[in-house]
Amino acid sequence: MAVSRRQNDYTTGQSPKGTTMKMSRLFLSIALAATPVLAFPQEAATDARFANLRESMTAEEFKAAGLDKLSDSELAALSGWLTRKVGTETARAMEQARQETQAVVAQAKEDTRKQVEQENRGFFDFGSDEPIKSTLVGEFKGFAKGNRYTLANGQAWEQIEAASLAGVRKTNPAVTIKPGLFNNWFLRIDGYNTPAKVRRVK
Repeated sequence: MAVSRRQNDYTTGQSPKGTTMKMSRLFLSIALAATPVLAFPQEAATDARFANLRESMTAEEFKAAGLDKLSDSELAALSGWLTRKVGTETARAMEQARQETQAVVAQAKEDTRKQVEQENRGFFDFGSDEPIKSTLVGEFKGFAKGNRYTLANGQAWEQIEAASLAGVRKTNPAVTIKPGLFNNWFLRIDGYNTPAKVRRVK
């Protein structure tokens, strides 16, 4: 009787609950297994992403997110979209980081160049006509060839030609050293027009 019941259910199409769905999935599995794997590279990747999506959550989280209500194809589509979205955002972040890194490196190079020029002006001609402004350390008692002038910025300059500023006495006066042609430099005490030709010695 049991055998007859199963036969009648099959021939009439009135199968027990869930049997038709199980058989459909069985046929689908057989069809996929019979198909060469290389014919579905994208689907295989999607399946892997789908598996990862399910495995990345606990059963409770999966259900709380409402993902248990989606079909396998819907879950696969969602997983594919998430993978593409993450890939796009990752690529964008990497490109932004690359551009920012390039900008930082370029700025660091420029800052280093300026620092080198600033620290070595007077020793070398960098083509800048920007004057050096600082103050003399100690008392100024007038110009004289051979005098050495130490600045507050750490530089030291020696007067290499005669110049006169008689009667001028100042303590820690502000000075301006301007570049001329062929890396020649001229020191002036602020408030006086008389220049003294100098060369940097430190």
